Amino acid sequence: MPGRRSVVDYSLQRRAVLAGVHAGRTSLYEVCDATPYLTRAARYHGDRTEDPCPVCRSSRLTTVSYVYGDALGHVSGQAKTHAELARMDAMQEEFSVYEVEVCRACGWNHLDCSYVLGNEPEPGRQPRRTRRRTAAE
Repeated sequence: MPGRRSVVDYSLQRRAVLAGVHAGRTSLYEVCDATPYLTRAARYHGDRTEDPCPVCRSSRLTTVSYVYGDALGHVSGQAKTHAELARMDAMQEEFSVYEVEVCRACGWNHLDCSYVLGNEPEPGRQPRRTRRRTAAE
């Protein structure tokens, strides 16, 4: 993704979790716990990779990208494909993306990275926020 900023890579944490699994300190039940929602998001909104699952090694990983941001409104919290992220990057104000790698076969999942996309706010200008409705409205 060309406009990525403020990238946080969680590969060291991933390596530590996998080392615990391979050493027997961490059970597979603790790391292969993908929820049905995450598995469905991987199926319909994920981008398949060529990387094999580090736990079962029988399936390829899928990357699911979740978007969050005040200016996104009802879209915030939804899974998006890389093509949708590219369109949003050009059209939206700043928002955060969290990429999760998922194995649809065994349920392995781990936060891979997070980054910021969208148009950077102008200096001195507050980002536009959506007005939240109250229960009375």
